Amino acid sequence: MAAVIARHKHFTEDYRSKQSRYVVRDYSSSEVEDVRYEYRTEKNVQKVVQKKVPEKYIRESSMIRGPKFLVRLKSHTVFENTPIKLFCTVEGYPTPQVSWFKDDMLLDISSGKYFVESSVGIHSLTIMKCAIDDTAMYTAVASNSHGQASSQASVIVKRLKEEEKPSPYSWTSYQYAILPEIKYTKINITFLETFNVTFGKEGDCVTLACKMTISPNLVNLQPDALWYRDEHLLKESKWAKMESGGGVAKLTLTHLAKDDEGLYTLRMVTKGGDAVHRAYVFVEDGPPPVPLAPGAPMDIKIHDANRDYVIVSWKPPNTTTEGPIIGYFVDRCEVGTENWMQCNDSPIKICKYPVSGLFEGHSYYFRVRAVNSHGISRPSRMSEPIAALDPTEFERLYAMKLGGKLNVVTYHDDLEAEGKAPEAPSKVYASETDRTYVVLSWSPPVYHGKAPMWYYIEKSQVGSGSWQRVNTKVPVRSPRYGVFDLAEGKEYLFRVLSANMYGTSDPSEPTKPIKTQELRGVPSAPGQVVATRETDTSVLIQWAPPKEPNNLIGYYIDSCVKGSKDWTSANHKPNKKTKFVVHGLTTGETYVFRVQAINELGLSEESQESAPLSVRAALKLPSAPYDIALLYCDGESMVLNWKRPAHSGGAEVTDYYIDKCNVAKKAWKEVNVRPIKERLHKVPNLTSGSVYQFRVYGASFVGLGDASAFSAPFKCEAWNMPEPGPPYDLSFTEVRDDSLVLEWKAPVYTGASAVTGYYVDMCKKGTETWTTANTDAVNHCYLKVKGLETGSSYVFRVRGENAQGTGKPSIPSDPMCAKTLPGAQEIKCGVDEQTGDIYLSFESCQMTEISKFVWKKSYQEITDFSKGISIKTSGSHSTLLFKNPDKEDVGTFSVSVTNTDGASASYKITAEELKKMLALSYDIRNPIIPLKTELAYKILERGRVRFWLQTEGISSAVTYKFFANNKELVNCEQTKMSHDVATGTIEMVLDHFTEDNEGTYAVQIQDGRAKAQSSLVLIGDAFKAALAEADYQRREYIRVKEGPHFSQFLSVHIGDDANVSLICKVANLKKESVFHWFKNDVEVIPEVPADLGSGVCKLLLSQFSKKDVGVYKATISDDRGQDVSQVDVSGQVFDNIINELSRIAGPSAADLVIHCTSEGIMLQCHMKYYTEEMKITWAHKASKITASEKMRVSGTPAMATLEIVEPTEKDKGLYTFELKDSEKAYTRTLELSGQVYDNAYAEFQRLKAEAYAEKNRGKVVGGLPDVVTIMEKKTLSLTCTVCGDPKPQVTWSKNDQEVEPGDQYVISLDSGKFASLTIKGVTLEDSGKFTMSVLNKYGGESVDIVVAVYKHGDKIPDIKPTPSPKRITPPTLPIVIPSAAKPAASPAAAPAKSPAPSQAPKSPAPGRSVRSPTPSRRK
Repeated sequence: MAAVIARHKHFTEDYRSKQSRYVVRDYSSSEVEDVRYEYRTEKNVQKVVQKKVPEKYIRESSMIRGPKFLVRLKSHTVFENTPIKLFCTVEGYPTPQVSWFKDDMLLDISSGKYFVESSVGIHSLTIMKCAIDDTAMYTAVASNSHGQASSQASVIVKRLKEEEKPSPYSWTSYQYAILPEIKYTKINITFLETFNVTFGKEGDCVTLACKMTISPNLVNLQPDALWYRDEHLLKESKWAKMESGGGVAKLTLTHLAKDDEGLYTLRMVTKGGDAVHRAYVFVEDGPPPVPLAPGAPMDIKIHDANRDYVIVSWKPPNTTTEGPIIGYFVDRCEVGTENWMQCNDSPIKICKYPVSGLFEGHSYYFRVRAVNSHGISRPSRMSEPIAALDPTEFERLYAMKLGGKLNVVTYHDDLEAEGKAPEAPSKVYASETDRTYVVLSWSPPVYHGKAPMWYYIEKSQVGSGSWQRVNTKVPVRSPRYGVFDLAEGKEYLFRVLSANMYGTSDPSEPTKPIKTQELRGVPSAPGQVVATRETDTSVLIQWAPPKEPNNLIGYYIDSCVKGSKDWTSANHKPNKKTKFVVHGLTTGETYVFRVQAINELGLSEESQESAPLSVRAALKLPSAPYDIALLYCDGESMVLNWKRPAHSGGAEVTDYYIDKCNVAKKAWKEVNVRPIKERLHKVPNLTSGSVYQFRVYGASFVGLGDASAFSAPFKCEAWNMPEPGPPYDLSFTEVRDDSLVLEWKAPVYTGASAVTGYYVDMCKKGTETWTTANTDAVNHCYLKVKGLETGSSYVFRVRGENAQGTGKPSIPSDPMCAKTLPGAQEIKCGVDEQTGDIYLSFESCQMTEISKFVWKKSYQEITDFSKGISIKTSGSHSTLLFKNPDKEDVGTFSVSVTNTDGASASYKITAEELKKMLALSYDIRNPIIPLKTELAYKILERGRVRFWLQTEGISSAVTYKFFANNKELVNCEQTKMSHDVATGTIEMVLDHFTEDNEGTYAVQIQDGRAKAQSSLVLIGDAFKAALAEADYQRREYIRVKEGPHFSQFLSVHIGDDANVSLICKVANLKKESVFHWFKNDVEVIPEVPADLGSGVCKLLLSQFSKKDVGVYKATISDDRGQDVSQVDVSGQVFDNIINELSRIAGPSAADLVIHCTSEGIMLQCHMKYYTEEMKITWAHKASKITASEKMRVSGTPAMATLEIVEPTEKDKGLYTFELKDSEKAYTRTLELSGQVYDNAYAEFQRLKAEAYAEKNRGKVVGGLPDVVTIMEKKTLSLTCTVCGDPKPQVTWSKNDQEVEPGDQYVISLDSGKFASLTIKGVTLEDSGKFTMSVLNKYGGESVDIVVAVYKHGDKIPDIKPTPSPKRITPPTLPIVIPSAAKPAASPAAAPAKSPAPSQAPKSPAPGRSVRSPTPSRRK
């Protein structure tokens, strides 16, 4: 800071004179006579630059990083005790910091006299109350890492009196004496129309505009329109077009990209201040080239531009709905062409890339594309053009004065003699460090040779002790160079050498160890996310920064409607702050939010979701009540009324407080301590004849609002006029383009007689001409005013009338514009098609959190709900229901919605309309299915009786019930029911019609809500006639078709032993009669043939399960004919069988027992019968168990099982088995913990070890015969395959004596699995029993081979093999399973399907059953 202060000390008189001229030139536009020599020199240097490099290759101004004043400070002359504000605008990157000085001394901001502001590049200094000693030269110094800039202005404070003290600026030259006479003109700007939050998509064109009034509107003092995006000043470009003038400022974004997203600020700057408006612009991703491809990267920046390389950086897109990004491609295009070339062959994962291989003096554009597994994104917006130039080339230019006004511009290199090698460079340091590269900078040596000078760079990895030259092929001319291809996270030393044609300098001093950056990963997830209300369509999101930022770039915010998983991006450009306002939300909807952090490697994990928040406007204090009216005075008290606050602040105003003031005493006192709930209050204890004023406060649960304006002075005098007092509480509903409804309340003071009617007066806003809206007085407190002009505003008042005359008018209403509310709906009247209720329905176009629907009849609120009227409200929809409508419901019904801009409507129900709706309601509530015919009967073949009727029409969803003597009949073979939708026929066929069937038959039909019923009486003679006809038809059938038949049709029988059988009876058989069973038309051969002797035929469905579902048919036939009976075992029949089996098996369920296997612990519940179709549930610690590889739910016909595979400590606890039938649940429990679990786990480990040993012990796989016969002197070879892990040992023995290998006996074991014994030249002595033994540490086995040797010419002995089992050798105890060994894979557990029982895993030792020591609990 001391250096900054020193820079602005010691102003000479010449300097002050120049500064004074500068100030005067600002205000008087006088010309400067002389131009300094330094300025001419700078101008000449620039001319050389322009000649040396064509304009299109010059570096763009966006690369200027040092501070620059766009708007300089202005000098002012003010009077003492008045405020003053100095403004300036500064740009630069990084954002410059501005310090303020007074006469070269740093201002003390903490004194409270000075107030400093800084926003979006605009900086201001305010002196709240100027004093004479504030006359001084004020300086604003802007500085950042690339330099400093300053601007100065003088402030002269004048006394109000004629005599003035000498000013410290008396040195100002006489020729500039006009300065104290400068007039200050304040220009006021008021915005009339502004731009709101804007949503666009990539490629769209968006215009932001503001209309304003400028007062006074002076041609030569027009305000400057400055546009900012996120505090950065915007300039005219092909992406941004600006217009200003005529009271309008516009910014057109011609082709939106995500770079354009941000907070846009319009600042209208005048000499007296500024006017500011800002709003956010959101830019959504455009359509991707391929579905689910990522969005485009953004914010392309160019760093460290040099003659052959640049470094490109960018920001990653949000990937809320797309897959993760794999990497990026960087493209370049030379200015003047349209040929884009890809710079990298494979995607790079980091958002920074050094592009090399550029041509010096050429300018380039750059862009970036993102890649994910679905494809490549749209390209980003291309960068500003950048020239590949030596950044220090122009610093070597030198201007030499030749005399007079002539000078020559040349290079330092061309000034002095030649012939010497240059000196060594100095101050080598790393200006930028990354993972794989370092940008070096250094100070060049003092050099005046004409021979060109260049540099060599050398590097050395710390600890290596050797130096390696970096640029062996490309000479470096500038004192800045990027060293690439370095190892990540390593330390290097660098040094630089100067060289020319005469030699090379000594190396510079090496740098300190420079370590390349290590890949630290993406940031950690942000902390807690907190959402708070902002407006009715936006929410403020705040969060804690990540604990590990890792070069944080910004944040992406996502939103999601509560209960859904559809996350959407709230911003498409990284937000740098830890708070963000999410716009475009739906009012009343509930959202959750999450945040992701971003760095150059990508996006972090999502933060935890915020608490759900309903989108509503933030709550505020209510505004003040207003228009206090006096309604009555009795000489000791006054009755007051007032209007509710215009703005409730988002919460209902429930309480009011009144203060009174005796005008003569001028002291305010509280009227009430307890809050007043109504806007009508009687103020007691007043002094007769005194004048009072009142004020009112409104309060909600948010707090107490501001006080109202004082009321008019009211004199406390008793009212005794005969006319009524003023009506009050005027309100509007049903505002439309040409009409509205005005409501009011009756006067508190009625006068000498009762109020008989009311008149409504109205006048247009801004006029004083009152006209009466109704020629005849109305006797109710409402009036629909018609004939209004659309868009015009009106004021209303009401006067009451009694027998004595017309009384005082009410306080005028607020102005009301005759214009329909956008989206306004009318009331809909109708009859509910489901319930038959008459309803009035209204949907509000506006709703707030505290809005309520108020239904009225004849504009009186409905409060009596005893007559069947009810109100149902859901969200923005409300319905008035008439459960029992009658003629009293004729009239006008209205509804209004509180805390809105007047959402309301009305509907008039006439007597004729009500009559029609009542008839329709009755039909809906009592629908009837029309019948073509009533219930009738018909005698069919074999004496069967068909009961039937026909309707006008039925649907496929029709249901019906037949009754005989008030007893419901079941659809079965005996009473088979059916219907035909096409004909509308419903029928029931009674198979056996006997004397027991006399009585009354009825059918009940229901099709949706429609019903029908019909009955048939078969009693007495009518029944006898039907029975006689049925007997005749039966006898005739037997006579004509005499043969075998079913006397009892097929039925299902379930025994107490849980066996399921199909049973039927046949009759009228003979020897040749044949009985057959079929399932799904495929013949079934039962284990037990049908017993035709007894006539009872039975088909056992053993171990009943889903496999038995189907249509079963039985046939009996001979030469006389065939009879058929069938039953469909599926659907409800199948469910009934399973339910009955569950009822039988449930009580038989035994206590749970433990059975250990080599794979885990199995819980078993034995019962009479089990099948997977039963409703069985296993639970662990009250949590239902789902079948999986870990928990195998299975069973056999005799038990249900649950196998816990590879049990752990987590599997301890209470296990519950539950079997349900239609009426009861049977529960068994087992506590698997403590010693019970330890014993079971030990047994499981033992069985597991034995299974492992059995699998890996030595075994003979095959190849050996049981008996071998061979002739003597032949060679016998016994060969077989063995296996085991580890590889087993093989031994051979003869007659229980081990065979020793030798010339005759050759023993071999190839590859550890092919064992052989070769006997050369067998003799009779070789006959006998040979034994092969295979053994490793897990056990083994022995196999016997009988060898019979016979002589040449003898008969081959006939030796029959005697089967002998393999002798198993047990393993060596204890069995140790290697840690790397895994349990043998077992097939996935599947529920057992009866009748085939599931096979338990085999093991060498049978599993041990462990019974629970705790008695099970039964239900």
